[in-house]
Amino acid sequence: MMNSSGASNNMMSSSAASASGNNAPGPGLKTYFKTPEGKYKLQYEKTHPAGLLHYAHGKTVTQVTLAHLKEKPMQASSQSSSALGVSSGVRSAAARFLGGGNGSRALSFVGGNGGSKPVGGSSTRIGSLGASSSNNVVGNPNFDGKGTYLVFNVGDAIFVSDLNSQDKDPIKSIHFSNSNPVCHAYDPDAKDGHDLLIGLNSGDVYSVSLRQQLQDVGKKLVGAQHYNKDGSINNSRCTCIAWIPNGDGSFVVSHADGNMFAYEKNPVARWHICQGSVNGIAFSADGAYIATVGRDGYLRVFDYKTEQLICGGKSYYGALLCCAWSMDGKYILTGGEDDLVQVWSMEDRKIVAWGEGHNSWVSGVAFDSYWLAPNSDGVGENIVYRFGSVGQDTQLLLWDLEMDELVVPVRRAPGGSPTFSTGSQSSHWDSACPVGTLQPSPSMRDVPKLSPLVAHRVHTEPLSGLLFTQESVLTVCREGHIKIWMRPGTAETQSTNSDSFMSTSLKEKVAIAGKGGRQ
Repeated sequence: MMNSSGASNNMMSSSAASASGNNAPGPGLKTYFKTPEGKYKLQYEKTHPAGLLHYAHGKTVTQVTLAHLKEKPMQASSQSSSALGVSSGVRSAAARFLGGGNGSRALSFVGGNGGSKPVGGSSTRIGSLGASSSNNVVGNPNFDGKGTYLVFNVGDAIFVSDLNSQDKDPIKSIHFSNSNPVCHAYDPDAKDGHDLLIGLNSGDVYSVSLRQQLQDVGKKLVGAQHYNKDGSINNSRCTCIAWIPNGDGSFVVSHADGNMFAYEKNPVARWHICQGSVNGIAFSADGAYIATVGRDGYLRVFDYKTEQLICGGKSYYGALLCCAWSMDGKYILTGGEDDLVQVWSMEDRKIVAWGEGHNSWVSGVAFDSYWLAPNSDGVGENIVYRFGSVGQDTQLLLWDLEMDELVVPVRRAPGGSPTFSTGSQSSHWDSACPVGTLQPSPSMRDVPKLSPLVAHRVHTEPLSGLLFTQESVLTVCREGHIKIWMRPGTAETQSTNSDSFMSTSLKEKVAIAGKGGRQ
């Protein structure tokens, strides 16, 4: 999902000038872009009423989460506001403290102030949950308990828009009095009905029922579980949050100080990933691996169950800001301050391509799991992957990755005559790194280059993320404006208020992607 990028909080401060929504294209912006399979058309936009923003608009960057509410009755919340003791899950968890990038340090657990120390039964600050009051909840008669929604943050508020409606204004706003929301994640199958996670600039984390929020007409969270209250575990900014696939309600939160915490109702483990901010995290669809990118420019891939570093490598330059998995778990995309889109192969454990085409930092990457190459059944030997990227240059780029077509670029041999790289000339390209090591940045001449299929300026403000659905591509700028681009042939057949906006296959894929955090 387009989530989590606490990464984008490292971007330049945003201007509040474009806070008001407008469905008309900006200067120099088109309402469509062409691909070999046809024309993508701008169908409608979503934004926020500027008057609802209380303060500190420029302190956060908008991220978007796609949420599909299943047709089931809301489950009543039975959470207690009292502090909970250390659960048996803490005592049984084998939580590693991952240091310096190679996961070599000894086992240890989270201390009450974010330090590393053995867990004892006397601490009440660990796992302290605060449930917000759900008294005097006023029901919303306009909410029918189902649908597909966009959850996005702007300033001190979380907004919820109905994806199936062409109204640009949100149907719900939730305001936070002490801090700004910066990241969120949704899981339609979450335990206890608490399907939406929200991480704040203060480090606080909430889990809530999205259905319960929509049923209430107020502007405060209702029935929320409150984690890391007042920074009791870690007082640095949340950067990314993600449900653990098949994790029975478990989730992870990364922070600006380089730490990542795993929660099972209570915090059960701390992983120290890197020096500086963890800018993005993403689980593989099966939950076996977690990828992280950080301020130090490294992609790290861990086996989540064994807490072992598998592989990783450094950007060409600067920090990495975002990451995303292919649905089959074979490739990872990263983007960052070197303006490149990096394609990492899990099989080869190395960079297999660099995408060149952005003119500024790459702030969002995602695979298009709904696109199928023409005349392809998607199971052949040479599968073509479609993926997208967005950046601070306001551009959406679409790419096709076909491994058989990748060629190591021309380089000059001694004597000056051009030649193609061979095994003897490019040790990086021909050899995978051993398991558990991090590669340095490769030479630019050793990595095949990809050119974008489409490069299209889609917003007037720098972009912060993108989402693919079966019917559309969604782009979002850091100021909180979302555009929905309908796929070729979809706009003509899509009725405005269709209840079948999401097919069964989309529901299934959203259920998987929703557990994987920001993409």
